Amino acid sequence: MSETILEMRNISKHFTGVKALDQVNFKVRKGEIHCLIGENGAGKSTLMKVLSGVYPYGTYEGDIVFEGKVQQFNKITDSVHTGIAIIYQELALFPDLTVYENIFAGNEMKRGGVVDWNETITEATKLLEKVNLKVNPDTLIKDLSVGKRQLVEIAKALSKDVKLLILDEPTAALNEDDSENLLQLLGELKKQGITCIMISHKLKEVIAIADQATVLRDGQTITTLDGETGEVNESTIIRNMVGRAIDDIYPKRPDKAPGETILELTNWSAYDPRLGRKVIKGADFHVRKGEIVGIAGLMGSGRTELALSIFGNAKNYKLQGEMKINGKRAKLKHPSDAIKAGIAYVTEDRKGDGLFLLQDIKSNISAANLKGISSNGVLNNNEEIKIAGHYKQSLHIKTSSLEQLAGNLSGGNQQKVSIGKWLFVGPKLLILDEPTRGIDVGAKFEIYTVMNELIREGMSIIMISSELGEVLGMSDRVYVMAQGSIKGELAIEEASQENIMQLATQ
Repeated sequence: MSETILEMRNISKHFTGVKALDQVNFKVRKGEIHCLIGENGAGKSTLMKVLSGVYPYGTYEGDIVFEGKVQQFNKITDSVHTGIAIIYQELALFPDLTVYENIFAGNEMKRGGVVDWNETITEATKLLEKVNLKVNPDTLIKDLSVGKRQLVEIAKALSKDVKLLILDEPTAALNEDDSENLLQLLGELKKQGITCIMISHKLKEVIAIADQATVLRDGQTITTLDGETGEVNESTIIRNMVGRAIDDIYPKRPDKAPGETILELTNWSAYDPRLGRKVIKGADFHVRKGEIVGIAGLMGSGRTELALSIFGNAKNYKLQGEMKINGKRAKLKHPSDAIKAGIAYVTEDRKGDGLFLLQDIKSNISAANLKGISSNGVLNNNEEIKIAGHYKQSLHIKTSSLEQLAGNLSGGNQQKVSIGKWLFVGPKLLILDEPTRGIDVGAKFEIYTVMNELIREGMSIIMISSELGEVLGMSDRVYVMAQGSIKGELAIEEASQENIMQLATQ
């Protein structure tokens, strides 16, 4: 049995009116990959913020024991100096600085009080080789893909002689290739003796890489599963995460033939003047009443661009081709035109574009339809509370109050608020762009259930997703995109991960 490098004993953490952590115990062995899993709001990120000094000593109860010594971290730099580094889902890099400047930011290599840039570049190059990133260290961060930025963050952590590396949802924004590369890198770091704690909602990744996995639920430690004995498997993880078995994570709905075509695109193209190229090329596409149409494809295939061109041409592309809504030709020049036509769009970036994080839940839900709670130009606060309460209940938004700021909600509950905002508009066609990215299996199941309920009520849904299981589990038909073109349309009966990927890589 490997020696213990970290033990967190009886950790409790309170916020106003909320007990985020309740006597949590968490033990990590040296040189292992230990996954920390649980539903959104279970306390995973809070526990890691306690460990890394974001929540300083004295603001929580319990002990942190690292390498056999009780630690009292008063700030992040205290944990860094001890050998602990944390990489958050929202990367902390300077986009207008170079790769080497970012790697050593705050940890500059100096001689006589002056930064030695030659040595900095030399050492940065060695670290880039260590994380298998083949880029010029002079490259600006803003010119790198998200996957490469993630590797720069890891190189930055390694520059500080890290012993314990914490990664919070490291693959949430990565495509499948980048995700696989990152997991392989973690395996290589493990061989070098570096211990990793990884927070992830992607159960396949957890099963593939975890030596051990600890499950939190409602701020408490539920169990620690051993990967070597086969305990880290999907059914066991889900049962411990949500407190019940979810026999089929993709809830079935009764077979019902779709209705008339509500949206049709013919030879649809979109030219992006900023990029100087077409992002959509001659697409033929249609959606019928009461069906879920999945759009699959790799990142950069044009899926989001297609959605934005439908939703009132939100990016001001130069459009060609024909759009019909309910059989009639339509030209939607602005998102407001799309809303009037009965189309709503839930963005993939809920924090950046989907929500006002510094406003409360009720303000966010009413934001896209202020006329719906107004009379003679005056907002009806009581009506706003009533509407927000309705969506809180119907979407199972977990919150102590409608006055809670959206930014303080878990990812799954933020996504439900974002969906509620657009449902209040009363759409006939709802576009969901990566609807379950970065949320846990329990919240996914709830969102899938809501989708099925909306379909039963006669709504139509376009679902863009990078998770092939989700596409296959929820769609009635699937379009596959690559390089701005629709490469194929598959009935769900003939769709498989293999033929979707074959089309997506054409």
